Amino acid sequence: MSAVVVMGSQWGDEGKGKIVDYLAQQAEAVVRYGGGSNAGHTVAVNGEEYKLRLLPSGILYKGTLCVIGNGVVVDPKVMLEEMDAMAARGIDVSGIRLSNRAHVVLPYHSLIDELSEELRGNSKIGTTKRGIGPCYQDKAKRVGIRVCDLMDKEEFAKRLKENLAVKNIELERMYNHAPLDYDTILKEYEGYAERLRPYVCDTIALLNDELAKGKKVLFEGAQATMLDVDYGTYPYVTSSHPVAGGIGIGAGVAPNKLQTVVGVVKAYCTRVGAGPFPTEQLNEIGEKLREAGHEFGTVTGRPRRTGWLDAFVVRYAGMLSGITHMAITRLDILDGFDEIKMCTGYKYKGELLNEIPASLKVLAEVEPVYETFKGWKTSISDIRKYEDLPKEARVYLERMAEVTGIKLGIVSVGPNRDQTIVLDEHIF
Repeated sequence: MSAVVVMGSQWGDEGKGKIVDYLAQQAEAVVRYGGGSNAGHTVAVNGEEYKLRLLPSGILYKGTLCVIGNGVVVDPKVMLEEMDAMAARGIDVSGIRLSNRAHVVLPYHSLIDELSEELRGNSKIGTTKRGIGPCYQDKAKRVGIRVCDLMDKEEFAKRLKENLAVKNIELERMYNHAPLDYDTILKEYEGYAERLRPYVCDTIALLNDELAKGKKVLFEGAQATMLDVDYGTYPYVTSSHPVAGGIGIGAGVAPNKLQTVVGVVKAYCTRVGAGPFPTEQLNEIGEKLREAGHEFGTVTGRPRRTGWLDAFVVRYAGMLSGITHMAITRLDILDGFDEIKMCTGYKYKGELLNEIPASLKVLAEVEPVYETFKGWKTSISDIRKYEDLPKEARVYLERMAEVTGIKLGIVSVGPNRDQTIVLDEHIF
């Protein structure tokens, strides 16, 4: 049995897709365990880009099981569009398996997501408006519709009618919006159900059986630690658990079956949406990072906020998820900087903190403690051995490992599969 987790250690957009794709070469199953179509991964292979939202990054390997777990909220329309796009590019989608316990995103979810965000005015959370939060709300309220319900024509019709009666009152009275039509949604989703039916199964039984047989299973996180609904910068978070502990909830695999946790760390920091971001650079440095890194959302296209690496946050992520290896991404984006900074701690009212503040008011007022490093000022994209990296780059990476207490496992020096330096060959 070999189970490996790949998860985000910052605010998302760390390049998890590339690391999952690289490790998926050895995996026999790749599993999404949380989030929804608000999570975008970009994978580059042989000069071609693949933008993924719901499908696991292992989809690019023929014969690999690609599992969407029960903790994912699934928009059937998005899933089918993505499958069709992959098939059109010659990618085999027959290995996809969808949990019969996953919750279904319906049109009223995305509509309420958009309308409620508008109602917040200046207090917007920064949602992608794809219905993810409202779907998780319905799940917690015990009125959600699951994939197993969608597969049952009579049950789905009944549950949809009950839910839509309530949602239409909400739309009309709270948002002054026209009601949604039951028959239109019913017909549309019955069509989705028939197309998805061959891929639906009990993924909990499937995954535990695969592990019992000694198969290599890779768990792919969506979003990241600082967006976790419990551990992130609440309420500016997602609605699920991107930390490694989310696997027990979102995939039905017990924690004692997880051997290795790879925390993906972008060599600088980015964030999408509102909320505190201690190392944010609202200056020329921030603009340079955004332009050099093409920092625009995979799903939304909106510009990301940018800043220096916050190693204090990565240390926190390591503690929460038991991260065994760091996979450093986008190191090459720092090639052109004369000097580079790393946040190694926070000060609040003149005193060093030992923890990430729960209070957003406090977090917004902390002063990052920076260490400054000399830049390497040369391209590293063609380097394939760690010892061949410029000394300045190795000093930066090794200090990162010291501050976080997590060993280096992978260093990415470009977007493509082959632009990867592996320091530990035994991650799987």
